[in-house]
Amino acid sequence: MRLFFALWPDVDAATRLARVAASLELTSPGRLVDAKNYHVTLAFIGEVAESRLAVLRQVGASLHAPRCTVALDSLEFWPESRVVVTVAPEIPPGLLGLWTQLHEATGLPEVRLRAHVTLARKMVQAPVLQVMSTVFWQATRFSLVRSEMGGAESAYTVLDTWPLLDET
Repeated sequence: MRLFFALWPDVDAATRLARVAASLELTSPGRLVDAKNYHVTLAFIGEVAESRLAVLRQVGASLHAPRCTVALDSLEFWPESRVVVTVAPEIPPGLLGLWTQLHEATGLPEVRLRAHVTLARKMVQAPVLQVMSTVFWQATRFSLVRSEMGGAESAYTVLDTWPLLDET
């Protein structure tokens, strides 16, 4: 199974992100990502045996990081991935701490964290990207998620979720 750790937006943030996505002028075959699939990937684990699932759940349960606000304020086209994303120019310290803990606990290499949400996929050329109003996302929990490929869009299943702590 394909697994990753991620932040999932609250309903308000997902709604505001969907409005930003709807304003994109896409060319065929580009398509918008369904709002139910919006997330910020923290650690992509990849293909793992089902026997490793319990270990990854223990990793998630063992981590502690404060809640934080992620401010997504600009749109970018990433030609290598053929996607349009909204990005956070600054990473809150709590989010960076959680990301670091996840990478250390899972043994993943610590490539630079680029907090983003994919809004459109399968872009053959860059659309005209508009200026967007900042979407503030209150990150209060993180999840372990299974990704199943197939069909027009990946299907994500949240396997477990853990709360982020109140800021002190």
